[in-house]
Amino acid sequence: MVTLSLAVDKVYRILDSKRSLMDDTIFLYQGKTPSTVYRYEGFISGLRVMVEDGVAGGQYYLGDDSENGHLYGLANIAAFIGQSMKETIQYDACDENNWDFFGVPATYPLANSCGQLEQSYQDYHCPEHEKHMECEVDNNMSLQATTHAKWYGAPGPLFCGPKSEYPEVGIWDYTYGCHNPWAQPPVSCDIYEGQKAGRYDNSMPVPSRGGRTDVEGCCWWGRGVIQTTGICNFGKLNYYLGARAAEEGRGGRYPDVDFCKDPGIICSSEEHSELKWIAGMFYWIESLQSYNERGWNYIDELHKFVDGGMSDTSFIDGISGVVNRGCHDPPCGTGPVDGLHERASNFKKVLTLFTS
Repeated sequence: MVTLSLAVDKVYRILDSKRSLMDDTIFLYQGKTPSTVYRYEGFISGLRVMVEDGVAGGQYYLGDDSENGHLYGLANIAAFIGQSMKETIQYDACDENNWDFFGVPATYPLANSCGQLEQSYQDYHCPEHEKHMECEVDNNMSLQATTHAKWYGAPGPLFCGPKSEYPEVGIWDYTYGCHNPWAQPPVSCDIYEGQKAGRYDNSMPVPSRGGRTDVEGCCWWGRGVIQTTGICNFGKLNYYLGARAAEEGRGGRYPDVDFCKDPGIICSSEEHSELKWIAGMFYWIESLQSYNERGWNYIDELHKFVDGGMSDTSFIDGISGVVNRGCHDPPCGTGPVDGLHERASNFKKVLTLFTS
């Protein structure tokens, strides 16, 4: 049995006391209705795994036994949830949506599953010292996302498959009227529940921004609460937590889960609903808690923020930069942060809930 520090135990007790409020006021689709994807039960299960088991020698930080120790932990969680609200929770999405809309006329290419904004997810390699962890690209893999956008005519789920199954792909035609209950016989939409318009149109190949007109090997789109993407990130999950860890005798919390053979399991698993949270927490441990660039150290800044009265917005703005642009002081060559003020507002809302 794991012995918890006083700070960790206090954080757990505070979180449990806010359980209903988190489900009813924080984990919301479009800020209005409870999310069907992200609920407290999966969140706390994932957090306990990442605190008590950890991954890759790191653990989710819930503070220390100093005077403000538990507040460090609460602020770290509030920052994570605030970013997640912006990234996925507000869309009630686990799988990446097809959102890259461009061209003349503007379209949603189906090859966006290979990578949006000229990206190529199957080429997201690990650095040299971690290359042994990444997944191999299986060109015969065939998957379909489990979640998607929900607005009128929204693109259907991303999908991938070999050229023998999808020689070339076209667009999502969001203008197509597939819902007409008054027709004889009635016409209905059948690609996803609640669909009112749209269809997959493969009548002619249409390239993504990256030039792809097929979806072979393109099964590595973002999944989870902070969109785990690419063969390196899925490979590291498998190496430390999944089937590969178990097979190679390094433990593995989920020996029955192969993140490389089925990256979609992060979203589709009913048995392990915490996986969508764990994927994001793994990113947080690796990319945020270890962040130390140009004089900005995440843990030090977290402590300064709490010890200074939890009012300085530069802390959350730095986090937003790391999450959205890869650095604490954007634009850093990649442009301004998307939704900077919204991310800060989310953080404040969650932190206020935890500390009130």
